[in-house]
Amino acid sequence: MILQASERKALARRRKQLMQAAGDGAILVLPAAPERIRSRDTHYPYRQDSDFWYLTGCNEPEAVLVLVPGRKHGEAILFCRERDPEREGWDGPRLGPDGAVERLGMDDAYPISDIDDILPGLLEGRRRVHYHLGRDADFDLKLIGWLNRVRAQARQGAQPPQEFLELGHLLDEMRLFKSADEVKLMQRAADISVEAHRAAMRAARAGIHEYELQAEVERVFRMHGAQPAYASIVGAGANACVLHYRDNGAKSRDGELVLIDAGAEYRGYASDITRTFPVNGRFGREQRALHDLVCAAQAAALAQAKPGVAYEAGHDAAVATLADGLLSLGLLKGSLESVLANGDYKRYYRHKTGHWLGLDVHDVGEYRIDGDSRLLEPGMVFTIEPGLYIPADDASVPAKWRGIGIRIEDDVLVTRAGHQVLTGALERSADQTEALMAR
Repeated sequence: MILQASERKALARRRKQLMQAAGDGAILVLPAAPERIRSRDTHYPYRQDSDFWYLTGCNEPEAVLVLVPGRKHGEAILFCRERDPEREGWDGPRLGPDGAVERLGMDDAYPISDIDDILPGLLEGRRRVHYHLGRDADFDLKLIGWLNRVRAQARQGAQPPQEFLELGHLLDEMRLFKSADEVKLMQRAADISVEAHRAAMRAARAGIHEYELQAEVERVFRMHGAQPAYASIVGAGANACVLHYRDNGAKSRDGELVLIDAGAEYRGYASDITRTFPVNGRFGREQRALHDLVCAAQAAALAQAKPGVAYEAGHDAAVATLADGLLSLGLLKGSLESVLANGDYKRYYRHKTGHWLGLDVHDVGEYRIDGDSRLLEPGMVFTIEPGLYIPADDASVPAKWRGIGIRIEDDVLVTRAGHQVLTGALERSADQTEALMAR
């Protein structure tokens, strides 16, 4: 991928901001994601480490970013693979050290084969190392080896680093707040996902297999230069009650609902949408009642999406709405206070109401600070995804309710004025869904 000048400037600003946060005397080391073997000599599709991508825009393996605040000869250094016509004939073009400087805006770049000779010298004289210790065991050993080489020279005056710090403490907070450019990419990912979900709803019919609907969704992703941000979930009937359903192999039946949880990843940024719809285009009475309740819970949570409100307030609002509705429908017994206090609602709603969203589907960032739910701020993006899942074998409720699973999920940006639903164009209510499928 060729970076535009504006993208190179944005990456440079991120690196500068991170180095300023780390302070003088620090060194930051971040390796690219390794390639993974799928079977024998075939690999899984390569996906770059999100932190590495966020700071470099480089999508190659076998690379290491080193940031050295205050270094006179250049603070941002990339070790990467050299150009190799023979290998590039098999695997595609490589950036090469010259390309890292010219196309990515690095201050300096070296062949990855030279890292053993160069990195110990960069570590020497630095007091703190910021690094994701424990994320890549093989690279951990390499870094420890380089540190030991510096320590071995201590009697000759070498000054090895004295402190290891988790890189995520600085970088996660940066990534939690999305810039205007990042929001544009996330909106594009959301728009592609909206089109994909609509395509699946239009293709739905009694007897269609889950994998056929998955194929329709992912066809639209690929058609727009995107890919699945995670393994698509397509659950028909009672399969919708399995939160992380994976098989996607069942055949739908007339009168069932289908739950699709699928989102596109565009230029590294994820979307995450869930919709639940009737395979024949018409909700049954009980299906509509539960669907309306989940939509009401989402609306209650969405009303809490504004600056200065605790992140957990949205979950609490959704839970209160769901519990009250379940009591009204006779699916729970007792008072609202008792159901909330003893957690009876968890029989039918087992998960939280959302998560941060960005380069990762479950993106980085703390949910609590000093034990309290953190307050929402402009630039944060998260999902709101309440649901209800009535197990098919739950003998405590009438048969008409059993095997119904519903989740409604949208992507929400916190703004200064309140919020913006990035996926708001996609039909959500039962009436909207039926109208779309009728067309």
